[in-house]
Parts: sequence; C-alpha cells; structure tokens
Amino acid sequence: MGNLTTPSLEHGIAAGQTASLDDIDQAMLTELSADARISVRALADRLNISRANAYNRLERLTRDRVITGFSADIDPMRAGLGTSAYVMLTVEQTSWRTIEGGLRKIPYVEHIALVGGDFDVLVLVRTPDNAALREIVLEQIQAVEGIRSTRTWLIFEEATGQGAPWARH
Repeated sequence: MGNLTTPSLEHGIAAGQTASLDDIDQAMLTELSADARISVRALADRLNISRANAYNRLERLTRDRVITGFSADIDPMRAGLGTSAYVMLTVEQTSWRTIEGGLRKIPYVEHIALVGGDFDVLVLVRTPDNAALREIVLEQIQAVEGIRSTRTWLIFEEATGQGAPWARH
C-alpha cells in the first residue's frame, strides 16, 4: 500500500471543509459583522470572554478562512457607480477557469458566480454610467475567451436581505 497523505492544516482547515463553530464563534461573527472595527477588548467584553480567548478565536477564524477580511460597506451610488447590472453569460463547456481569470481582470466587475440554469455565469457589474457599462460588456466581457453570449439586466433598485444569522445587524 502506498503512503497516504492528508492536506496540510498548517494554514487552517483543508480546502472545501467547513470549520466547526461553537456558540461563542457564532456570536463573534455576529459582533464583527455589525462592527468590523470593534477592538478586541470590546469584543471580549461583549462575549464575556478573556481578551486572550478573543485573540485566539479571532486568529483561528482568520487562519481557517472563516473570516476572509475586514472591510467597509460602501454605497455604490454615493461612491459614483450609478449604473449596476447583472450580466448573464453562456460559455463554452470547459472554459470556466479561463473565463473566471479573464473576468477578474476587468474593472467594475464586482462579483462572478458559476451557476446552474438557463445561463452559466452571473456577473455583477457596477459602473459610473451607461456608456461605461456598454464598454465593459460589449468590449471587455464579450472579448473574454470562452464566452459565447451575454445578456444584461439593468438594476433599478436594490435591497439587502437578512443574510446569515451572524450578518443581521
């Protein structure tokens, strides 16, 4: 029998695995979702744990890629991106990795998802205006190798749902 190897856990849990989260971890995610700028001291106080415990949990959640970053919520409209659209792509069967890489390089592309259904890829694009959207879709997205067709849906208004339990704030 050959040697069996397991994925290295040096940098957190193995890819594709779900982290085991207890009630305190869930509460920490809730607090950080509401205020990512909270100090570790205040976080520990709110969770009724020691600062050392809070630091260790925060480090573990980051190492396990449960927490993948800390960011600000930005209103696209107020930040000058007044035109938003979902662009649905039909692609060649085996071209997902090439397409994903190409789309990641295009400015104003905010989100890319491989989906099942009537089309293959869903892309969220936010641009300053319709002229910029036109250039992004017709000149840049359609130029990505492996894309067979596009269909664009303008977004007139957006709302945010409740999201995951820890994201409710």
